[in-house]
Amino acid sequence: MSDDRSLRGAQDRLRVNVNEDHEVRYWTGKWGVTEQQLRDAVKRVGPMAKDVERALGK
Repeated sequence: MSDDRSLRGAQDRLRVNVNEDHEVRYWTGKWGVTEQQLRDAVKRVGPMAKDVERALGK
């Protein structure tokens, strides 16, 4: 079953899912970073958006 993009809630905004192309596009655009920088930050600090943002210096 595919992910229903119309069903979004607070949890979706709190986490960075680098396995979803649309999320990678969103977060890289929001923070002005490359996909690799985003993936490296998630690998280092985990998927919580506030932690990733801090790790990226944003």
